[in-house]
Amino acid sequence: MYVIIAPIQIKEGHREEFVEAMLDDAKGSVRDEPGCLRFDVIQDGDDPNRIWLYEVYVDEDAFKAHLQTPHFIKWRDTVKDWFAENDFKGAGGGSYNIYPPDDDWK
Repeated sequence: MYVIIAPIQIKEGHREEFVEAMLDDAKGSVRDEPGCLRFDVIQDGDDPNRIWLYEVYVDEDAFKAHLQTPHFIKWRDTVKDWFAENDFKGAGGGSYNIYPPDDDWK
């Protein structure tokens, strides 16, 4: 499994529209991409303008394919000016799953 954990800081005043666009991408990912097993959008408990993405793909190639999908490109182009920090690079680096074992994912 290939896992992305990405913190995103949203500019003040853009949270609602950012989250709406983010949910379109998340739903499109799990609905339309066989290689996307999970795409969670998580609200930070201390900062309403900070969200966390937790994405699980069958492998790195599935994640790379995600970056070429119409719903991702639409999201990227829609939200590009709403990041409060400029260090977000599309989803950050990936990680590899340890537990639960890959064979336990459905």
